[in-house]
Formats: sequence, structure tokens, C-alpha cells
Amino acid sequence: MVSTLPRAAGQQALRASARLLVLVAALLPATASLAFAAEAARQGIASAHPLASEAGSRILAQGGNAFDAAVAVAAALAVVEPYSSGLGGGGLFLLHRARDRRQVMVDARETAPSAADARMFVDEAGRVRERASLDGPLAAAIPGLPAGLVHLSSRYGQLPLARSLAPAIALAREGFLVDPRFAGVAQLAARRLARDPRAAAIFLPGAEPPVAGQRLRQHALADTLERLAQHGNDGFYRGPVAQELVTSVRAGGGIWQAEDLARYRVVEREPMKFDYRGAHVVTASLPSSGGIVLAQSLNILALFPPADPRSIDGAHLVTESLRRAFEERARSLGDPDFTQVPVAELTSAARARAAAASLHLRRAGTSSADASSVPRESGNTTHLSVVDRDGNRVAATLTVNTLFGAGVIAGNTGILLNNEMDDFALPGEQPNTYGLTGRTPNLVAPGKRPLSSMTPTFVETERGLYILGTPGGSRIISMLLLAILDIVSPEPPSPLQIVTRPRFHHQFLPDRIEFEPEAFSADWIDTLRDRGHALRAGSRAWGNMQLVFVDRKSGQVTSANDPRGLTGIAWY
Repeated sequence: MVSTLPRAAGQQALRASARLLVLVAALLPATASLAFAAEAARQGIASAHPLASEAGSRILAQGGNAFDAAVAVAAALAVVEPYSSGLGGGGLFLLHRARDRRQVMVDARETAPSAADARMFVDEAGRVRERASLDGPLAAAIPGLPAGLVHLSSRYGQLPLARSLAPAIALAREGFLVDPRFAGVAQLAARRLARDPRAAAIFLPGAEPPVAGQRLRQHALADTLERLAQHGNDGFYRGPVAQELVTSVRAGGGIWQAEDLARYRVVEREPMKFDYRGAHVVTASLPSSGGIVLAQSLNILALFPPADPRSIDGAHLVTESLRRAFEERARSLGDPDFTQVPVAELTSAARARAAAASLHLRRAGTSSADASSVPRESGNTTHLSVVDRDGNRVAATLTVNTLFGAGVIAGNTGILLNNEMDDFALPGEQPNTYGLTGRTPNLVAPGKRPLSSMTPTFVETERGLYILGTPGGSRIISMLLLAILDIVSPEPPSPLQIVTRPRFHHQFLPDRIEFEPEAFSADWIDTLRDRGHALRAGSRAWGNMQLVFVDRKSGQVTSANDPRGLTGIAWY
């Protein structure tokens, strides 16, 4: 029998989160509110940092809508969570506009520089150059988040961009008090940050990682945010900031050109939409793989009787559905502007029936290629969920890829570069840092957007609306799958239980079930092994799910923050 919460990870996280909230409250300004959703019962914000949620709440209080608030939250996260997101990165924004029920995904994903090519990270013998796609300016794609913020504000917001960016500018200029999670992450990344003098000067003050309660200021980043606030896209993609970005990237061995920045554009895309057991799901479309993998997995599961996904039989079915969907991810998915992806065919009922027919109820399938690679547990990416009184809503997942991105601050801009080039497929189907392989559709090409696992999602049921998402690399998709299965269960758990319940993952390669430490019983592990599954306990819990729930009957809003993120027990 599987417990509702992980025996160690969940219960311990809830206790520790209560202690941490006391500390975080002490570190917040007097005006900050950790209970914003309770104060404004018909609107709410869930994000990975209370200062970012507070920034969004201020904008809502000033008459902004959910889109203005999302800009404020995203920009604030770029300041207080630089290890997860930032102006040097990108993201996907899933929007619902209440007045006309328009639903759209704003694709602010990074793009490959015009001088990039498929073999830029391999040597003459075809071997991957160690960490070439992870460290330094060569690993950096052209950032999309600044353009995404400008687009969201100008196209959907009600307030001037400068108003929505003001809280983030103040956090960067005046500083914020480092929380225990930031201190722990900086400690883990200290050696890497020390290699870049500018990164070290900001994130390793006095040549040491900051401690909880220490004030961290980022004056150069504040200057860049102010230019963005005053000049919009031209404040980042042209002019002094752009010139400094290109100069510093090229001086460090990167290949950016001024035209790469000037040509960057966000793209509005139709979201993935499908139904599952009475729930309507709206989620990310390509270049995110998440929506397609979710649709394929749930289409397969719909052909079997409902089962608790954390029971032995349920976990077996979930694993086998993910195995098949992730195999298709590696084979077929890529930037839709470069590759003709047969989405309708991949998510068809016929494809699901064929996959289900190959699934044995008591025996594990096999993943055919070499499974020697080990996905690294990487502290990256962040998520925010917002709903306002009018019913406008945003789910946004933002990233710089791995921990502190490329580990390099670009000149005097204060911008930490991403290392999103690692999200492209490597020649010869060699695995990236998450153990994911890919083929031609996701190979590097100039101007191309790398395939992503970011999966901002809306789920609507008779009970209400769920706005959710999480960081976690390739594990994002399995976390969202488990959450959706919880939501459609006969007795749906509370929002807090949904973000707290134990997690497991399978992604075709490596061919094994990974699960959170101490989350499942010995019988669960042994029985799945008897069925032919390889299993491996993670070294830490993973994920930092942010969920906002709107009750359909009462209209009341509940926000839920994953306790793994609050306590720092997760490595995501």
C-alpha cells in the first residue's frame, strides 16, 4: 500500500516548510504577504519564491490583470532565483483571456545563433566535447524571456511595462535577503561560479557563497531591467545592452552576432488541447514536448480501467505509457518551424490503441538502445501560476536550463547566460544532461528552438480549474501526468496534497523507473522488479510544483506551493 505522502520526503517536507516559512517571513519586507490568495479570495498567485508572489500581488492591487502580474512575477524570479530563470533565459507562457476565452501559448523559447551547426559540440572523431554545451558562452542560445515579458505586457496587459517591472527593479537595486534555499544552491554551485569573475562578484560576495539573511544586490541587472522597462525590446535586443551582450559572448568563445538578437521574435502558438476521463486539458505545444507526451500517455491509459497511479499496477501502466511516449519524443519531435511533426497522428486514438496492444499488464517492456547514460538531477527552471478576479489566467514555466545556466555573467549587463544549447539533440543520438536522446528533428540549426520539457498546464473538471506546472527537466512531464491522474481520481486530493504526493519517472532511456527516496514501500519496489522493471531511488526528491485552484461552485481560489521547494529538499 502506498501512502498519500512520501513517508520521509512528504511528511518531513511539510514540517520543514512550516519552519522555513517562519524564517522566510522574517526575511520579507513588512508589506509582503504569504497569504495573498486568502486575502483576495477570487484571485491568486503561486510561484517558487514569496518575494516574486508579492511582486505579482502588488501589481494586481494596482489594477493590473493576471498578465501584468505574470510579468512582475517572472521578472522578480529572474532576480531572486537566478539559478532557475532570468533575462538571459526563456520560457513558455500559457494564457487564457477571459473576455473572449482566447487561449494561446506565448513561445519565448531561446533560439540557436545564426552561426550554430549540428556538430558544434563534437570533435573531429564525432565524440561529444565534455561540457561544451553546458559551460561558457558557446552554450548560450539567444534569450527569449525579455521579449516574452514585453509581448505579454503590450498585447495582454493593462499597465505600462515599467509599472510591472518596478518590483523586480527594486529587488535588484535595493537587494533582497538570501533565503536558505538560495544559500544552499550557491554553495553547491560555488566552484562553477568562481570561474567567472563577474558571476563570482555577484553570487560569491567575499569569495564565499552568501548565507541566509545576507542582502544580495544586482545593480547591473537593475540597469538592464530599467532599459527594458523604458525601451521595450529595443532596450535589450538593440542598443548598448545588445552590443555588450554580443561583445562579451564572443570574447568568451561564443558565436552570437548582433543580428541574432535583433531578429529574435516570440511566437504565439495554439496550445495542445485534449480530454481525459471528464477533464479538459490545455497544455504546452511544440517546441515543448510536454503536451504531446502527456496526450500520448493519457490516450494509452484511457484504454485501461482507472487505477491509482502509485499502486503497483497503476505505476506499471504509467511507466509503460511513458516509455512509449518518450520513445516517440526522441524519434519525431522538434521545433515546428523547422520540422513537419505529425501531431494529429501521434496523438490519435489509433496510435494509442497500437501502443496499448503492445503493453503487457504483468511484464515490463524494453527500451532498445543503450541505456548507460544517467540523467543528472539539475536545479533548474521555475514555474508561476496566476489567476485574477476576471478569470484571466497564466501558467508559465521559465528556465536558464541547468543550475545558474552557463555560469557566466555577460559583461556589465548583470545577465546570467543560459546553456539551452544542451537541449538540442547531439549527433549520433548521444544523451544530453538529462539523459534524453534525439534525432534529426531536434538537431542544432541556426534560429531553431530546442525541444523543451516545460509544460505549463490548465486542467478543467466539474470540480474546478487547476493552473499548474513545475520545474524538473524531463521529469516535468511525469510530474504533470501524475498530477492530472490525481485530479481526475474519484476523490481528488487537495491542492496541497497534489503538489506533495510521491513521484516516480520513466523516460524510455535510461530504461528504469526512478523514484523519490523513501517514497514507496519495499513491496512496491520488489514487485515491479519482479515484473522486469529496473528501479533506482533518487538521491533527493524532485520538483517544485506551483498550483492555483479555482473552485467552480464557490469561486474561491487556493494556491499551493510544493513543500519540496520551500524546504530545499528537492534538487530539480
